[in-house]
Amino acid sequence: MQTLMNLDNLTSIDQLADFLSGTQTVAFSVLSSPAARYEWVQKTLVRFRYPTLSRADQGVVIRVLVKVSGYSRQQITRLIAQYRTSGAVRRRQRTVAGFTPKYSPADIGLLAAMDERHDTPSGPAVKKLCERALLVFGQTEYERLAQISVSHLYNLRKSVPYTRKRRHFAKTRPRQIPIGERRKPVPNGRPGYIRVDTVHQGDLDGKKGVYHVNAVDEVTQFEVVCTVEKISEYYLIPMLEYLLETFPFTLRGFHSDNGSEYINKRVAELLEKLFIAFTKSRSRQSNDNALAESKNGAVVRKVFGYSHIPSRFAHRIHLFNQEVLNPYVNYHRPCFFPRPTRMPRAVSVSATAMRP
Repeated sequence: MQTLMNLDNLTSIDQLADFLSGTQTVAFSVLSSPAARYEWVQKTLVRFRYPTLSRADQGVVIRVLVKVSGYSRQQITRLIAQYRTSGAVRRRQRTVAGFTPKYSPADIGLLAAMDERHDTPSGPAVKKLCERALLVFGQTEYERLAQISVSHLYNLRKSVPYTRKRRHFAKTRPRQIPIGERRKPVPNGRPGYIRVDTVHQGDLDGKKGVYHVNAVDEVTQFEVVCTVEKISEYYLIPMLEYLLETFPFTLRGFHSDNGSEYINKRVAELLEKLFIAFTKSRSRQSNDNALAESKNGAVVRKVFGYSHIPSRFAHRIHLFNQEVLNPYVNYHRPCFFPRPTRMPRAVSVSATAMRP
């Protein structure tokens, strides 16, 4: 029958190893106070004569100290180094003298009020306002703020007393990207002005699905669908070259939304080399790329659905698009659109003759 031993009664390294492996049942109490843990660490090092042990036995003692004390191995290593140097493990109480804050919560409150009155101006402007409050209007409470540096003024704006009194949120500033012209293309009844959009085939367990790139001509409704694994530059540029060559007429315009997969220098250079005008959708004008969006639902989603398709099937889907989908959509699918024809000349003459 296995006897229940106390942790302080363990006297050999083998007993400590059995305790670590779980084969030896040992009773011990949890040391709650830091002073008691430090005292127990010192007693254990003295009892096993730690400096005289071999390297392997020292590792066993360290693992026991980590397991029982709850300290990290780095902290136990520091305590052992202290024991080697001074022969004792003493807890050094950390006393923080600190610095007397130069700017009190009242000063920070004055700064928040000043920012509130003037709608958060720049740092130099606020410093000048505080100097005027002291020198011109004699408000002595601004004496310390009048001497503040501009850089530290911004530090006070980030402090907790300031944010408790006032929070300032700046609107996102739009950044003009000189790629593409922000306007709606005007084909004037001529083919060659295509609309392009990307359709993502969903995520599953953090993994991206395939991406379909859908391009539609505005006048003839000629449509080309391509599929790639990712919309990175490595996959997108060769696909765009294939897409532009697939259209059976000369392309004059390329219109996309503001996605970064199209608004980048590589795509702009490709279109410029082919003398194709590059336009992009305007803000708050949802109809600028409505043609491509409608074709996404009427063609791409109707064929591939909304479920996740892993990216490894991108090449097989692209071959399907080349051999089946694109020829069917452009040459075999009924569209039921009326085709206007010019009236015969004889009919127009007779109609003119019938006028009173």
